[in-house]
Amino acid sequence: MPSKVEFIVLIAMLFAVIAFSIDAMLPALPRIGAELSPATPNHAQMVVIVFVLGMGVATLVAGPMSDAWGRKPVILGGAALYGLGAALAWAAPTLELLLVARFIQGVGAAGPRVVGMAIVRDLYGGREMARILSFVMLVFMLMPAAAPLVGSWIIDAAGWRALFGAFVLFAAIACLWLALRLPESLPRAARRAMRPSVINRAVVEVLAHPVVRLSIMAQTMGYVLLFTTISLIQPVFDQVFDRAASFPMWFAGMALVSGSASVLNAVLVMRLGMQRLAGAAFGAQVLLSSAITLCWLAGLRGDAMFTVYVIWQCTVLFQSGLTVGNLNAIAMEPMAHIAGTAASVIGAIATVAGALIAAPIALAFNGTPLPMTLGVGGGSAIAVVLIRRMIRLERRRSRDTRPLPADTDKPA
Repeated sequence: MPSKVEFIVLIAMLFAVIAFSIDAMLPALPRIGAELSPATPNHAQMVVIVFVLGMGVATLVAGPMSDAWGRKPVILGGAALYGLGAALAWAAPTLELLLVARFIQGVGAAGPRVVGMAIVRDLYGGREMARILSFVMLVFMLMPAAAPLVGSWIIDAAGWRALFGAFVLFAAIACLWLALRLPESLPRAARRAMRPSVINRAVVEVLAHPVVRLSIMAQTMGYVLLFTTISLIQPVFDQVFDRAASFPMWFAGMALVSGSASVLNAVLVMRLGMQRLAGAAFGAQVLLSSAITLCWLAGLRGDAMFTVYVIWQCTVLFQSGLTVGNLNAIAMEPMAHIAGTAASVIGAIATVAGALIAAPIALAFNGTPLPMTLGVGGGSAIAVVLIRRMIRLERRRSRDTRPLPADTDKPA
């Protein structure tokens, strides 16, 4: 068994396969649009959304497969499918075929994503699990810092199609490390047959739990924020602020700054709890998104508006470090006995719903930051309401399960 530090880095690298597959594509969007969709270049943004959709759909089956066959075989099988999708994307002659290939690549990426989460739940629970996920997210955040810059280097040297070769190489390194260093975390005695009736019962159990349900809906809003931001950040830099050339450097700086959120979360979650911390982060984002929207509507432009935008964008990425891991931990905590299936249901619903809501927001891009800021602000407001409901539900449950006081009446 690897040390805790090695375990955190290994799980983070599995998650980073996804981040690399998304963020390294951002500098390529203008070239993909110009080459494959010159009449509607904004449609190139769907390269990001379709990958996420494929990952979300496959998440629903990756967990049950890992509950039946073990964690490692599903991760390695998913990596093979991911490589096939990357090869098809490299050869795609049209945007439509590229989107199909990216969907397949996303399906393969579901293995490392959801099963990695199940492995964490196999070995840790409660606030310690949230703490582990915070450190995983810290390492994970380093990938968005570097991915667009690395992607721009690869594009300049060999063209945007060479990115898919880099994706395969990175995934192969992560999976080889997993195969050699991490023992199977789900013993055979704890595995569940992959039968429709078994899966259906597990799905019903996940969705019947009110706290898990609320956490899934809050996660959906968190993903709306993240997917909207990631899909629109490059067009905003390019078309709103005319800074496409320097975008990879700015994105790296923003990701590094926001990465400190995971360190802060690891410290605060043990003191404040997961619900309160996530609720405070979403609440702050409501105010910040409202402020930048008002700045634009009031006529602020130029370097001043760019400075405001960069600061706000840092807060959006920072907020993810205070919400995503915590909401996952909240949802997974009651589901230890069906961790793989639970991770699948939770991840599939939140990811697919988040991507479907983010897609029209991204396609509504009109040369201003307003679709992004309004989408982020609205999603944050909904998440605040959901988390407050979750906290009230937990308090009520605590009162209902509190033992009755002893009878203190004295005999006459």
